[in-house]
Amino acid sequence: MSGRIRLRRGVVADEDPLTVEIDGERRPAWADTALLGEMREGDEVVVNVAAVELGLGSGGFDVVHVNLTRGLEAGPAGTGAEDGDPPHVIKLNYTSIQHPVDPVEAQSQGADAVARRVTRGMDEKVAASPSVLVLPLHGHLAPAAWALAQGDSAPRVGFVQTGGGALPGSMSRDVVELRERGLLVGHITAAPAYGGEHEAISVCGALDAARRLGWDVALVGPGPGIIGSDSDFGHGGMAALDSAHAALSLGLPTMLSPRLSSADPRERHRGLSHHTATVLELLLAPVTVATPEGAEQWPGGIEAEKSLRSAVGDRHPVVTEPVSVDDYLESGLPARTMGRSLDEDPLFFAAPLAAGAALAGAALRRKG
Repeated sequence: MSGRIRLRRGVVADEDPLTVEIDGERRPAWADTALLGEMREGDEVVVNVAAVELGLGSGGFDVVHVNLTRGLEAGPAGTGAEDGDPPHVIKLNYTSIQHPVDPVEAQSQGADAVARRVTRGMDEKVAASPSVLVLPLHGHLAPAAWALAQGDSAPRVGFVQTGGGALPGSMSRDVVELRERGLLVGHITAAPAYGGEHEAISVCGALDAARRLGWDVALVGPGPGIIGSDSDFGHGGMAALDSAHAALSLGLPTMLSPRLSSADPRERHRGLSHHTATVLELLLAPVTVATPEGAEQWPGGIEAEKSLRSAVGDRHPVVTEPVSVDDYLESGLPARTMGRSLDEDPLFFAAPLAAGAALAGAALRRKG
């Protein structure tokens, strides 16, 4: 049973970083300005305080629900389809923040769509389609994207954001930095996720659009703040199962980046996370799994390698890749996960670095 939405009135006390004063208390806040418009000092707002009241570590701020001072004004019309018609698809439908989107799937009509149907499942279709790397959580995005860019011929890499974590695409600082550095060429928010450069109704539709957009590699995973309930199946990591199945159903080369950890305080995530183990067990078809070479150099690496080999069994092929966490650290890209630094938990970062390196080589061979 769901609890009631927790809303409070407040006043914007500071714009950067956004701070809202509620009953004399100044509290950090976040606002999706693409949906709600700008926030100015002195604006009266209504905020959702559930995350703060529940003490969530990854969501310890209030979220602005509406700006009562200027947010009730009519905003600019949404972008219509190419023929000028207004968008007719709603995301977050039947919620108070439902809004129209122009789905990227609808932008591939006509001869292009016919060609896709005719060639689906054929060698020509596969050769022109992106490889897919399924990420277990958002912290793998930056290391994987960086590893893919190392080499003589970097592939064109985009990010498909799914459910399982934060829904707004604008919440990810990692995506912003990766786009600024040219390590990502695009960002599609799929299914319930919204706010990317392109909107997709489904993950399958997003992956099909990635081919049309010219991506060589699609990184597919949730936004920040993965959801969990300390249960076998009630967590955001299950999005990886759906994403892998979507990629496999389209005949795309599919690799999984495993969630590994040297120092997670929770036993269920130490070594090989139960999130990845569950996905590997439930997958209906094989996927390639990447792992860092030299397990003995990582704290807990040998145990994690044994657990991973046991989880893949003889169903999923495993590739190992040498990685340098020091080189990644020097890049200046995000190097913390859930309060732990790379030095404290190197295995967490080594896994997506290995996956990115392995997929870069595979993508280069396919292009060649």
